[in-house]
Amino acid sequence: MADNKKAVQPEQLSVVATTTDGIHVLTVAGEIDHHTGDPLTQALDLTGTSRPRVVVDLHQVAFLDSTGINILLAAHRALTESGGWLRLARPTGVVLRTLQLVGLDTVIDCHETLDQALTA
Repeated sequence: MADNKKAVQPEQLSVVATTTDGIHVLTVAGEIDHHTGDPLTQALDLTGTSRPRVVVDLHQVAFLDSTGINILLAAHRALTESGGWLRLARPTGVVLRTLQLVGLDTVIDCHETLDQALTA
């Protein structure tokens, strides 16, 4: 009889960066937590960019914990201090609920669609 158990590994996080009308769009997929948050932190680091504008598309994010909240909050502060902004787009139900529970949706603009986030 074969043993089909797999080693438990944290879900990988992917971040795809594109630009639309001068706005950095980060499409994130996977889980954002202590083990996987580094790619998002790196993608949100736009040090040296004049008035950076960023939309983080969350429609493929299955999980977000306090690490993800802190990453987004730190990016919001840094981008705002640089004269830019951060917006969130299309959070899934569980991610939206987390954002609402901690009140992050009242600090960072959160939009139902990517189009709304780009044109708000």
